[in-house]
Amino acid sequence: MSTSEKVLFILESNKLIYISGEEMARQCGVSRNAVWKAIRDLRKKGYDIEAISNKGYKLKGNTDIISVEGIKAGLPESCSKSDIFVYDSLDSTSDKAKELAMKGGDHGTVVVAVTQTGGRGRKDHTFYSPEGGLYMSIILKPELLQSTDSKAVTAFVGAAVISAIKELTGIETYIDGINDLYVDGKKICGILLESGSEFDSNTLQWIVAGIGINFDSDISNFPEDIKERASSLFDTGKATIAKNALIAKIIEKILDCQP
Repeated sequence: MSTSEKVLFILESNKLIYISGEEMARQCGVSRNAVWKAIRDLRKKGYDIEAISNKGYKLKGNTDIISVEGIKAGLPESCSKSDIFVYDSLDSTSDKAKELAMKGGDHGTVVVAVTQTGGRGRKDHTFYSPEGGLYMSIILKPELLQSTDSKAVTAFVGAAVISAIKELTGIETYIDGINDLYVDGKKICGILLESGSEFDSNTLQWIVAGIGINFDSDISNFPEDIKERASSLFDTGKATIAKNALIAKIIEKILDCQP
């Protein structure tokens, strides 16, 4: 982990307080000058970091950039070692997660993208995935699930997302159909399960659960055939939580992480 990543993790883990450069240097095992350079680099990437003499640094609440460090800062210790990969853009987070699963990726490995260019729903329907959404896929190993029935796993993942949203925002969502979540009659989330089996024994090897949420998406820019039935958790720029926090809470609920 680079010094910038270490500094970002410290800032993400302490959003309510100021952390001195000296303390961050101590925790990172580097010089205060190295911390200052890391702060400078993070600001160049868009992080709004406040600095006050004799108090230190603090990441402002309006910063909502998805990052591995931001997600891990919100996870309980029991889940903090999960492999998490964040990309600016992917064809599909599930395609990347399946690639990792076929290479032996562990239960709980997560892939997140800021945008998708080839997001999919059921029956190969397109899942429109612009900026403002939350797109993630998680590898699940069958032996660590209570059931491998597709409907049961979809319901389990859906319940985890519903619980995470409710806990962090107070917003009530519900499942309608097999794999879609709604608020007030409009879709805000789609869930897609895909799996891989060993051909000779027909043994299920892994499941990838793809989750796409309209977080603070600008629905007015959605294609005409979608926007009439779609909604978003928050209006654009009006989110009361960070995307990192919701991603972490969903991971926590799916993996049943203990505090």
